[in-house]
Amino acid sequence: MDFLEYSWLIPLFPLLGTVLMLFFGRALERAHGRGLISVLCPGLVGVSFVFSLGAALQLAQQPARLFEKTVFTWVPGLPFHLANGQLARFEAAWGILVDPLSAVMILVVSFVGFLIHVYSVGYMAHEGGYYRYFGYLNLFMFNMLTLVLANNYLLMFVGWEGVGLCSYLLIGFWFQRKSASDAGKKAFVVNRVGDAGFLLGILLTFATFGTVAFTRVNEAARSGLFHSGDAALTAITLLFFIGATGKSAQIPLYVWLPDAMEGPTPVSALIHAATMVTAGVYMVARSNVLFSMAPASMKVVAIIGALTAIFAASIGLVHNDIKRVLAYSTVSQLGYMFLACGVGAFGAGIFHLSTHAYFKALLFLGAGSVIHALGGEQDLRKMGALRHKIPWTYRFFLIAALAIIGAPPLAGFFSKDEILWQAWSNPEHGWWLLWLVAFLTAGMTAFYMWRLVFLTFFGKSRVDHEVEHHIHESPKVMLVPLGVLAALSVVGGWLGWPKSLGGSNRFEQWLAPVFDGHPHAVQAAAVEPHFEAAEYTLMVLAIALAAAGVYLAYHLYVRRPEKSDQLQAQLQPVHTLLLNKYYVDELYSAVFVEGPVMGKQLGSALSQFDARIVDGGVNGAGWLTRMTSRLSIFWDTWAVDGAVRLLGFTTKVASFPVRMIQTGFVQSYALLIVLGVLSFLGYYLFR
Repeated sequence: MDFLEYSWLIPLFPLLGTVLMLFFGRALERAHGRGLISVLCPGLVGVSFVFSLGAALQLAQQPARLFEKTVFTWVPGLPFHLANGQLARFEAAWGILVDPLSAVMILVVSFVGFLIHVYSVGYMAHEGGYYRYFGYLNLFMFNMLTLVLANNYLLMFVGWEGVGLCSYLLIGFWFQRKSASDAGKKAFVVNRVGDAGFLLGILLTFATFGTVAFTRVNEAARSGLFHSGDAALTAITLLFFIGATGKSAQIPLYVWLPDAMEGPTPVSALIHAATMVTAGVYMVARSNVLFSMAPASMKVVAIIGALTAIFAASIGLVHNDIKRVLAYSTVSQLGYMFLACGVGAFGAGIFHLSTHAYFKALLFLGAGSVIHALGGEQDLRKMGALRHKIPWTYRFFLIAALAIIGAPPLAGFFSKDEILWQAWSNPEHGWWLLWLVAFLTAGMTAFYMWRLVFLTFFGKSRVDHEVEHHIHESPKVMLVPLGVLAALSVVGGWLGWPKSLGGSNRFEQWLAPVFDGHPHAVQAAAVEPHFEAAEYTLMVLAIALAAAGVYLAYHLYVRRPEKSDQLQAQLQPVHTLLLNKYYVDELYSAVFVEGPVMGKQLGSALSQFDARIVDGGVNGAGWLTRMTSRLSIFWDTWAVDGAVRLLGFTTKVASFPVRMIQTGFVQSYALLIVLGVLSFLGYYLFR
């Protein structure tokens, strides 16, 4: 079977599940129970993975490693004036692009998404809205797969908005809880800010290049008509990055992601590992030609990524909600990916995106297994000593915790080490500071992740007495996906085994056709040749720092737990600041929600303007018409009929309101005109 030719079907399989669930799900659940839904919805995502795997294997056999297909013309040619004054036609096709980058993305999205669907069968077994949940989950997959397979920016924006909608639906899935509905709205509103930037960037892209198709935009950028640092390219890429900060939760639009924990835990895994938050990183990597020609934008991406990484990691040091610690970890790891893209190591950024998908999905699903065992408890202070009671969850979680801190030879070691090396070896003056920030973040990551591990699985049990008797291991339908993700967390990074350790970095070679060969681009992050001694030194330092972070967490939370209380008391102002997330939410609320210029007051003023001016004008026009009609009735009934009676006529003249003769029929108007003319002629003839 030609999987490449039919790769446009990949997003449609989960869309079929969405249609069945949202239109017929309740009837199917009543007629067949939950068994059919439990097979159908994960199965359709599994079919998408099979098609994705087949397309990737066939793509590898093609010399050009590029397949593009137009399914149909979506937006016909609309006239549009370009920035240079020329008239062009705005066209967009519903088309797909399968190249090494999109192949990696569809494999990661479909396979990790499939595992999360299977896990959800067990996790959501006793929850209401079962068919609705899987309908939303399938819709999420459709939109994300559309986003990564799109061959143009406009179609990408459709998937981009679609995953935003699905995040709103799934974060607020338990809409009976005010916290969940508020979190869904927060995610939706914050992302609208970033989406506005992305949309403006798309429009400016067309105004500059006359097209929104990826391949033609790249060809135009490489044509020699544009130079490095061109103002239009800088503006486009900065607008794109504004969109990326929203979807991928970077400073200043990161605030929605920690609150996304209000949704079911499998939803958190899907958002954080495989779908929504990776969209911004993918979009920047897909636009690598434009970013490579905009050095100023590259610096912004790198700096924001590094600052977000250490900022979020610092908050994760003190939080006690198991899912929120993982949420801030995601924000921090996304910062690593943007740092890689900002220093020109787009391949390293996508490599870390893929390995992160495995161990972060494992961490969230493992946390879900803990929460499931404890009857919904998420507070680390009410856990402890669980490693013997839920042993399989503990083992899998341990693997994920080792992978995320970069323990060799697990997946995170290879991808994070590559980012640190690329930041260190970048020739840009002063960029070693970005390496230092990322290096310190790695140490903080080791500390807060193993603080979570020790508080959850080690030490004395702090579980409530009534809960302790009901602790149980998760069912196999939840444990099997954990086992598969654990295996990927171990071996998933071996594809990027570096040359300095005797490998060939096949992952980088696979992506080379997408990220290499920009003849007119300034390599803003061209790296020096790998000096093995320097790279070995950096590896050893990173491993040593991670080990130090793990030991410090062990010392404070297992060996001498009273020390953690003493340290917290000594650093109370700092602890309070971190626990309140630097008061950023309060600041945003004061400025953008409660402030006089924006937020509620502005919304109220605009609402009054709409009600009194806009609606008032429309309603006033209708009122005026009605009053005019009523006056005509009054004149016709009382003035005309009264005059007739005064003149002595005995026959009552029927009232004939003006509004009743406005029939809209030309024949009626012609008849009235003829009758009027005959009336005038009769009057003059018989006068």
